[in-house]
Amino acid sequence: MISVIVPVLDTMPWLEEQLRALAAQECDEEWEVVLADNGSIDGSAEFCDAWAAAHPGFHFVDASGARGTPGARNAGVLAASGDLLAFCDADDVVQAGWIAGCAAALQDADVIGGGFDLWTLNGTPPAPVTAVSVGQLGFLPAGIGANLAMRRSAFEAVGGFSEDVQPGEDIDLCWRLQLEGFRFAIATDAVVSRRSRSGLGNIYRQAVSYGRCGPALYRRYRVHGARPDVRGALKSWAWLVCSLPWLFQRTRRIEWARAVGTRLGRISGSLSERTFFP
Repeated sequence: MISVIVPVLDTMPWLEEQLRALAAQECDEEWEVVLADNGSIDGSAEFCDAWAAAHPGFHFVDASGARGTPGARNAGVLAASGDLLAFCDADDVVQAGWIAGCAAALQDADVIGGGFDLWTLNGTPPAPVTAVSVGQLGFLPAGIGANLAMRRSAFEAVGGFSEDVQPGEDIDLCWRLQLEGFRFAIATDAVVSRRSRSGLGNIYRQAVSYGRCGPALYRRYRVHGARPDVRGALKSWAWLVCSLPWLFQRTRRIEWARAVGTRLGRISGSLSERTFFP
């Protein structure tokens, strides 16, 4: 069986679209969906509970006591029955064949990262599916939790998601798995339509959060070969300065907010981790 774990936290009004997409999945292997609510106050928990009661194969878990998204995912796994685990987010939309694509890819790998459609939910021109594999810190490839799957045996062998690293817990898990000898692969047939944040403030805050996790990951994995990209950081700062005259363009403002948030997050994370990671 393959168990799909969906952490939920205040994801109305997008939640129903994702649940309908999951309910429409077709897969030769038996599958289930575990909805792990992390303490929603917008009605998401009640909606998930009612949905699970009305749809066989869907289960609701109260994960309000868990530590953030990684804790909710771990709570979902504890309630799951599958020997294969797949993870997606409640505000995105899995494409047709996503569960089957995850299951097929795990026949030859222990952990896989899927691909992302970054345009359908965001009103941007179509583009090729983006491989989820990311090369952080010049180190090992990794997937992200919005489209990630693995064997349960591998997940349990390394203790699941670290709840003291977030965001970045997904990269951390993929790295720990590979350092223990588990096989990582990219699954181009497992595609998720990704929903981007809207509003400059939300985009900036998310980028700051993502930026802060870089120094934490670097501090943990520098002994294994992780390295800071100083040249890339300098190029990013140069781009931020050179782009100032063009901020009247909406697309440039969005790119600028994301880039400056990441860089300031790196500075904040470096200070809190007491390590230099630009």
